[in-house]
Amino acid sequence: MKMFPLQRRTLAVLAAVVPLVALLAYVALRSGPMAPVAVTEAAVESRSIRPALFGIGTVEARYTYRIGPTFAGRLKRLDVHVGDAVKAGQVLGEMDPVDLDERIRAQDAALRRAEAAIREASARHSHAELQAKRYERMLAVHATSEETLATKRQEFQVADAALAVAREEQARARADRDALAAQRGNLRLVAPVDGLVTLRDADPGTTIVAGQAVVEVIDPRSLWIDARFDQGSASGLAASLPAQIVLRSRDGELLQGRVSRVEPRADAVTEETRVKVVFDGAPSPLPPLGELAEVTVGLPALPAAPIVPNAAVHGQRGQVGVWKVEGDEPSFVPVKLGRADLDGRVQVMHGLRAGDRIVVHSERVLAPGTRVKVVDRIPGTPR
Repeated sequence: MKMFPLQRRTLAVLAAVVPLVALLAYVALRSGPMAPVAVTEAAVESRSIRPALFGIGTVEARYTYRIGPTFAGRLKRLDVHVGDAVKAGQVLGEMDPVDLDERIRAQDAALRRAEAAIREASARHSHAELQAKRYERMLAVHATSEETLATKRQEFQVADAALAVAREEQARARADRDALAAQRGNLRLVAPVDGLVTLRDADPGTTIVAGQAVVEVIDPRSLWIDARFDQGSASGLAASLPAQIVLRSRDGELLQGRVSRVEPRADAVTEETRVKVVFDGAPSPLPPLGELAEVTVGLPALPAAPIVPNAAVHGQRGQVGVWKVEGDEPSFVPVKLGRADLDGRVQVMHGLRAGDRIVVHSERVLAPGTRVKVVDRIPGTPR
Protein backbone atom coordinates (compact mmCIF):
# COMPACT_ATOMS: atom_id res chain seq x y z
CA MET A 1 0.00 0.00 0.00
CA LYS A 2 1.30 3.39 -0.90
CA MET A 3 1.74 6.06 1.80
CA PHE A 4 0.15 9.39 1.41
CA PRO A 5 2.55 12.31 0.87
CA LEU A 6 1.61 13.88 4.24
CA GLN A 7 2.52 10.74 6.18
CA ARG A 8 5.84 10.50 4.43
CA ARG A 9 6.67 14.06 5.36
CA THR A 10 5.69 13.41 8.97
CA LEU A 11 7.94 10.41 9.17
CA ALA A 12 10.80 12.39 7.65
CA VAL A 13 10.35 15.15 10.21
CA LEU A 14 10.24 12.63 13.03
CA ALA A 15 13.34 10.96 11.72
CA ALA A 16 15.14 14.27 11.85
CA VAL A 17 13.70 15.51 15.17
CA VAL A 18 14.10 12.37 17.27
CA PRO A 19 17.91 12.24 16.98
CA LEU A 20 18.05 15.95 17.67
CA VAL A 21 15.92 15.57 20.81
CA ALA A 22 18.07 12.65 21.92
CA LEU A 23 21.17 14.73 21.34
CA LEU A 24 19.74 17.63 23.35
CA ALA A 25 18.77 15.28 26.18
CA TYR A 26 22.25 13.80 26.18
CA VAL A 27 23.82 17.28 26.29
CA ALA A 28 21.47 18.38 29.08
CA LEU A 29 22.31 15.35 31.16
CA ARG A 30 26.03 15.59 30.53
CA SER A 31 26.89 19.30 30.37
CA GLY A 32 23.64 21.23 30.73
CA PRO A 33 21.66 22.27 33.81
CA MET A 34 20.77 18.66 34.57
CA ALA A 35 24.38 17.47 34.34
CA PRO A 36 26.18 16.23 37.48
CA VAL A 37 28.04 18.99 39.34
CA ALA A 38 31.79 18.50 39.38
CA VAL A 39 33.14 18.37 42.95
CA THR A 40 36.37 17.59 44.72
CA GLU A 41 36.26 15.52 47.84
CA ALA A 42 38.42 14.75 50.85
CA ALA A 43 38.41 12.24 53.65
CA VAL A 44 37.79 13.39 57.22
CA GLU A 45 40.98 12.89 59.25
CA SER A 46 41.38 12.52 62.98
CA ARG A 47 44.45 14.45 64.01
CA SER A 48 45.74 17.12 66.35
CA ILE A 49 45.97 20.73 65.23
CA ARG A 50 47.79 23.68 66.68
CA PRO A 51 45.44 26.67 66.54
CA ALA A 52 46.81 30.17 66.17
CA LEU A 53 45.44 33.67 66.54
CA PHE A 54 46.02 36.50 64.10
CA GLY A 55 45.91 40.14 65.17
CA ILE A 56 47.01 43.62 64.21
CA GLY A 57 49.04 45.89 66.46
CA THR A 58 51.33 48.90 66.58
CA VAL A 59 54.92 49.32 67.69
CA GLU A 60 55.19 51.09 71.04
CA ALA A 61 57.81 51.71 73.70
CA ARG A 62 57.23 50.24 77.11
CA TYR A 63 59.34 52.93 78.79
CA THR A 64 58.92 56.51 77.60
CA TYR A 65 60.51 59.47 79.40
CA ARG A 66 59.07 62.94 78.84
CA ILE A 67 61.71 65.36 80.09
CA GLY A 68 60.89 68.94 81.02
CA PRO A 69 61.39 71.60 83.74
CA THR A 70 59.77 71.47 87.18
CA PHE A 71 58.75 75.14 87.03
CA ALA A 72 57.95 77.66 84.35
CA GLY A 73 60.74 79.37 82.44
CA ARG A 74 62.32 80.05 79.08
CA LEU A 75 64.30 77.40 77.22
CA LYS A 76 67.88 78.59 76.92
CA ARG A 77 69.37 75.79 74.79
CA LEU A 78 68.56 72.33 73.48
CA ASP A 79 71.44 70.23 72.18
CA VAL A 80 69.68 67.13 70.78
CA HIS A 81 67.40 66.38 67.87
CA VAL A 82 64.95 63.61 66.99
CA GLY A 83 66.79 60.38 66.28
CA ASP A 84 69.84 61.18 68.43
CA ALA A 85 71.10 58.47 70.78
CA VAL A 86 71.73 59.72 74.32
CA LYS A 87 73.43 58.31 77.40
CA ALA A 88 72.15 58.20 80.96
CA GLY A 89 73.09 61.43 82.74
CA GLN A 90 73.75 63.34 79.51
CA VAL A 91 72.64 66.99 79.61
CA LEU A 92 70.20 67.48 76.75
CA GLY A 93 69.47 71.16 77.27
CA GLU A 94 69.03 73.89 79.85
CA MET A 95 66.45 76.41 80.97
CA ASP A 96 67.30 80.10 81.40
CA PRO A 97 68.36 80.58 85.08
CA VAL A 98 67.32 84.28 85.06
CA ASP A 99 68.68 85.50 88.47
CA LEU A 100 69.34 82.13 90.11
CA ASP A 101 73.12 82.40 89.73
CA GLU A 102 73.13 85.80 91.46
CA ARG A 103 70.89 84.50 94.25
CA ILE A 104 73.23 81.56 94.78
CA ARG A 105 76.22 83.91 95.03
CA ALA A 106 74.31 86.06 97.52
CA GLN A 107 73.47 83.00 99.54
CA ASP A 108 77.12 81.94 99.47
CA ALA A 109 77.98 85.30 101.00
CA ALA A 110 75.28 84.85 103.67
CA LEU A 111 76.69 81.41 104.43
CA ARG A 112 80.17 82.86 104.86
CA ARG A 113 78.78 85.51 107.22
CA ALA A 114 77.03 82.81 109.21
CA GLU A 115 80.28 80.86 109.46
CA ALA A 116 82.10 83.99 110.66
CA ALA A 117 79.36 84.57 113.24
CA ILE A 118 79.83 80.99 114.47
CA ARG A 119 83.56 81.53 114.89
CA GLU A 120 82.94 84.75 116.85
CA ALA A 121 80.24 83.15 119.01
CA SER A 122 82.43 80.11 119.56
CA ALA A 123 85.30 82.33 120.76
CA ARG A 124 83.00 84.18 123.17
CA HIS A 125 81.58 80.88 124.35
CA SER A 126 85.06 79.48 125.08
CA HIS A 127 86.09 82.69 126.90
CA ALA A 128 82.92 82.74 129.00
CA GLU A 129 83.35 79.07 129.88
CA LEU A 130 86.94 79.63 131.03
CA GLN A 131 85.90 82.65 133.09
CA ALA A 132 83.10 80.73 134.78
CA LYS A 133 85.43 77.85 135.70
CA ARG A 134 88.14 80.28 136.96
CA TYR A 135 85.68 82.09 139.22
CA GLU A 136 84.44 78.76 140.57
CA ARG A 137 88.01 77.95 141.66
CA MET A 138 88.41 81.46 143.15
CA LEU A 139 85.18 81.05 145.12
CA ALA A 140 86.49 77.80 146.53
CA VAL A 141 89.43 79.68 148.14
CA HIS A 142 87.21 82.64 149.05
CA ALA A 143 88.95 84.93 146.51
CA THR A 144 85.67 86.24 145.03
CA SER A 145 82.02 86.58 145.86
CA GLU A 146 79.10 84.37 144.87
CA GLU A 147 77.48 87.33 143.07
CA THR A 148 80.48 87.66 140.77
CA LEU A 149 80.44 83.91 140.03
CA ALA A 150 76.72 84.10 139.21
CA THR A 151 77.44 86.93 136.80
CA LYS A 152 80.14 84.89 135.03
CA ARG A 153 77.82 81.87 134.78
CA GLN A 154 75.13 84.05 133.25
CA GLU A 155 77.63 85.39 130.71
CA PHE A 156 78.53 81.79 129.82
CA GLN A 157 74.85 80.91 129.30
CA VAL A 158 74.36 83.94 127.09
CA ALA A 159 77.43 82.97 125.02
CA ASP A 160 76.16 79.39 124.73
CA ALA A 161 72.76 80.62 123.47
CA ALA A 162 74.45 82.98 121.02
CA LEU A 163 76.53 80.08 119.65
CA ALA A 164 73.38 77.97 119.20
CA VAL A 165 71.66 80.83 117.35
CA ALA A 166 74.70 81.29 115.11
CA ARG A 167 74.70 77.59 114.25
CA GLU A 168 70.99 77.71 113.41
CA GLU A 169 71.61 80.69 111.14
CA GLN A 170 74.38 78.77 109.42
CA ALA A 171 72.09 75.76 108.93
CA ARG A 172 69.32 78.00 107.53
CA ALA A 173 71.76 79.73 105.17
CA ARG A 174 73.14 76.38 103.98
CA ALA A 175 69.61 74.99 103.45
CA ASP A 176 68.63 78.09 101.44
CA ARG A 177 71.79 77.76 99.38
CA ASP A 178 71.17 74.02 98.76
CA ALA A 179 67.59 74.75 97.70
CA LEU A 180 68.76 77.34 95.18
CA ALA A 181 71.43 74.93 93.93
CA ALA A 182 68.78 72.22 93.51
CA GLN A 183 66.62 74.64 91.53
CA ARG A 184 69.62 75.50 89.41
CA GLY A 185 70.29 71.81 88.81
CA ASN A 186 66.67 71.23 87.81
CA LEU A 187 67.13 73.74 85.01
CA ARG A 188 69.27 71.16 83.23
CA LEU A 189 67.37 68.61 81.15
CA VAL A 190 69.13 65.31 81.84
CA ALA A 191 68.57 61.92 80.15
CA PRO A 192 67.54 59.36 82.80
CA VAL A 193 68.58 56.32 80.72
CA ASP A 194 70.46 55.30 77.60
CA GLY A 195 67.89 55.89 74.90
CA LEU A 196 66.72 57.47 71.70
CA VAL A 197 65.19 60.92 71.23
CA THR A 198 61.76 60.53 69.61
CA LEU A 199 60.30 64.00 70.18
CA ARG A 200 61.66 67.55 70.35
CA ASP A 201 58.68 69.66 71.34
CA ALA A 202 60.25 73.11 71.78
CA ASP A 203 63.06 75.31 70.51
CA PRO A 204 65.35 77.71 72.41
CA GLY A 205 63.54 80.88 73.42
CA THR A 206 60.20 79.10 73.96
CA THR A 207 58.47 79.69 77.28
CA ILE A 208 57.80 76.37 78.99
CA VAL A 209 55.25 75.81 81.74
CA ALA A 210 55.89 73.51 84.69
CA GLY A 211 55.48 69.86 83.73
CA GLN A 212 55.55 70.48 79.97
CA ALA A 213 57.71 67.97 78.07
CA VAL A 214 60.52 69.44 76.00
CA VAL A 215 62.16 66.17 74.89
CA GLU A 216 60.86 62.61 74.75
CA VAL A 217 63.32 59.75 75.15
CA ILE A 218 62.52 56.04 74.83
CA ASP A 219 64.44 52.97 75.85
CA PRO A 220 64.92 51.15 72.50
CA ARG A 221 65.28 47.84 74.31
CA SER A 222 61.69 48.15 75.55
CA LEU A 223 59.93 48.12 72.16
CA TRP A 224 56.88 45.88 72.03
CA ILE A 225 53.68 45.42 70.03
CA ASP A 226 50.31 46.54 71.34
CA ALA A 227 48.25 43.89 69.51
CA ARG A 228 44.50 43.36 69.37
CA PHE A 229 42.67 40.04 68.92
CA ASP A 230 38.99 39.32 68.42
CA GLN A 231 37.44 38.34 71.74
CA GLY A 232 35.48 35.53 70.09
CA SER A 233 38.67 33.62 69.31
CA ALA A 234 40.96 34.85 72.08
CA SER A 235 40.43 31.83 74.33
CA GLY A 236 43.76 30.37 75.38
CA LEU A 237 45.78 33.57 75.12
CA ALA A 238 48.35 33.65 77.91
CA ALA A 239 51.75 35.07 78.74
CA SER A 240 54.87 33.38 77.32
CA LEU A 241 53.13 31.96 74.22
CA PRO A 242 55.33 32.17 71.10
CA ALA A 243 54.49 34.78 68.49
CA GLN A 244 55.57 35.69 64.99
CA ILE A 245 55.69 39.38 64.03
CA VAL A 246 55.65 40.87 60.55
CA LEU A 247 56.27 44.62 60.43
CA ARG A 248 54.44 46.52 57.72
CA SER A 249 57.71 47.99 56.41
CA ARG A 250 59.33 44.53 56.24
CA ASP A 251 56.77 42.42 54.41
CA GLY A 252 57.75 38.77 54.47
CA GLU A 253 60.39 39.04 57.22
CA LEU A 254 59.36 37.01 60.25
CA LEU A 255 60.48 38.30 63.63
CA GLN A 256 60.18 36.05 66.64
CA GLY A 257 58.57 37.20 69.86
CA ARG A 258 56.39 36.11 72.74
CA VAL A 259 53.34 37.29 74.63
CA SER A 260 54.43 39.46 77.55
CA ARG A 261 50.99 39.88 79.08
CA VAL A 262 47.29 39.89 78.31
CA GLU A 263 45.78 43.21 79.32
CA PRO A 264 43.14 42.91 82.07
CA ARG A 265 40.99 45.54 80.34
CA ALA A 266 39.52 44.76 76.91
CA ASP A 267 38.08 47.18 74.36
CA ALA A 268 34.30 47.11 74.79
CA VAL A 269 33.68 49.09 71.60
CA THR A 270 35.65 46.96 69.14
CA GLU A 271 35.21 43.76 71.20
CA GLU A 272 38.94 43.06 71.11
CA THR A 273 41.41 41.72 73.66
CA ARG A 274 44.62 43.71 73.99
CA VAL A 275 47.93 41.86 74.26
CA LYS A 276 51.51 43.07 74.68
CA VAL A 277 53.98 41.14 72.52
CA VAL A 278 57.74 41.61 73.01
CA PHE A 279 60.53 40.88 70.54
CA ASP A 280 62.95 38.05 71.34
CA GLY A 281 65.69 40.31 69.99
CA ALA A 282 65.56 44.01 69.21
CA PRO A 283 65.00 44.42 65.44
CA SER A 284 67.69 46.28 63.53
CA PRO A 285 67.15 48.94 62.41
CA LEU A 286 64.54 49.88 64.96
CA PRO A 287 61.04 50.28 63.53
CA PRO A 288 59.34 53.66 64.01
CA LEU A 289 56.83 54.01 66.83
CA GLY A 290 53.29 53.56 65.61
CA GLU A 291 54.19 51.23 62.72
CA LEU A 292 51.57 48.57 62.05
CA ALA A 293 52.50 44.96 62.66
CA GLU A 294 50.82 41.63 62.00
CA VAL A 295 51.06 39.25 64.95
CA THR A 296 50.43 35.50 64.90
CA VAL A 297 50.30 33.81 68.30
CA GLY A 298 50.66 30.03 68.42
CA LEU A 299 48.37 28.31 70.93
CA PRO A 300 48.99 24.91 72.56
CA ALA A 301 48.21 21.85 70.43
CA LEU A 302 44.70 20.38 70.81
CA PRO A 303 43.84 16.68 71.30
CA ALA A 304 43.19 14.65 68.14
CA ALA A 305 39.70 15.09 66.67
CA PRO A 306 38.04 14.88 63.21
CA ILE A 307 39.12 17.83 61.07
CA VAL A 308 37.85 19.21 57.76
CA PRO A 309 39.01 22.03 55.49
CA ASN A 310 37.36 25.38 56.10
CA ALA A 311 36.31 25.42 52.44
CA ALA A 312 34.07 22.40 53.06
CA VAL A 313 31.93 24.19 55.65
CA HIS A 314 28.68 25.76 54.36
CA GLY A 315 25.48 27.23 55.66
CA GLN A 316 22.15 25.59 54.83
CA ARG A 317 18.81 26.82 56.22
CA GLY A 318 20.43 28.42 59.24
CA GLN A 319 22.62 25.44 60.00
CA VAL A 320 26.36 24.97 59.64
CA GLY A 321 27.42 21.74 58.02
CA VAL A 322 29.20 19.92 55.22
CA TRP A 323 28.10 17.95 52.16
CA LYS A 324 28.79 14.29 52.78
CA VAL A 325 29.45 12.19 49.68
CA GLU A 326 27.27 9.06 49.52
CA GLY A 327 26.80 7.80 45.98
CA ASP A 328 26.21 10.46 43.35
CA GLU A 329 23.84 12.59 45.50
CA PRO A 330 25.57 14.19 48.55
CA SER A 331 23.63 14.85 51.72
CA PHE A 332 23.98 17.91 53.94
CA VAL A 333 25.18 16.98 57.43
CA PRO A 334 24.95 19.59 60.23
CA VAL A 335 28.11 19.72 62.35
CA LYS A 336 29.37 21.40 65.49
CA LEU A 337 32.72 23.07 64.85
CA GLY A 338 35.60 23.58 67.27
CA ARG A 339 38.86 25.50 67.00
CA ALA A 340 40.63 26.18 63.70
CA ASP A 341 44.22 26.76 62.70
CA LEU A 342 45.67 29.25 60.23
CA ASP A 343 46.18 26.52 57.59
CA GLY A 344 42.45 26.30 56.93
CA ARG A 345 41.65 23.23 59.06
CA VAL A 346 38.83 23.19 61.60
CA GLN A 347 37.87 20.62 64.20
CA VAL A 348 34.46 18.90 64.03
CA MET A 349 33.18 18.18 67.53
CA HIS A 350 29.97 16.43 66.41
CA GLY A 351 28.44 15.21 63.16
CA LEU A 352 31.31 13.44 61.36
CA ARG A 353 33.70 10.57 61.90
CA ALA A 354 37.16 9.88 60.60
CA GLY A 355 37.02 8.34 57.15
CA ASP A 356 33.81 10.08 56.00
CA ARG A 357 34.02 11.56 52.50
CA ILE A 358 32.99 15.20 52.17
CA VAL A 359 32.78 17.76 49.37
CA VAL A 360 35.52 20.37 49.52
CA HIS A 361 34.91 22.42 46.36
CA SER A 362 32.03 22.33 43.89
CA GLU A 363 31.46 23.71 40.42
CA ARG A 364 28.12 25.20 41.51
CA VAL A 365 26.22 25.71 44.71
CA LEU A 366 24.87 22.37 45.86
CA ALA A 367 21.30 21.66 46.89
CA PRO A 368 19.45 18.57 48.08
CA GLY A 369 19.03 16.14 45.18
CA THR A 370 21.92 17.58 43.16
CA ARG A 371 23.85 14.92 41.30
CA VAL A 372 27.62 15.19 41.63
CA LYS A 373 30.66 13.84 39.86
CA VAL A 374 33.94 13.58 41.78
CA VAL A 375 36.90 15.02 39.91
CA ASP A 376 40.50 15.74 40.77
CA ARG A 377 40.18 19.41 39.89
CA ILE A 378 37.26 21.71 39.16
CA PRO A 379 37.33 22.59 35.42
CA GLY A 380 38.35 26.20 34.77
CA THR A 381 40.16 26.68 38.09
CA PRO A 382 43.90 27.35 38.25
CA ARG A 383 46.11 24.42 39.04
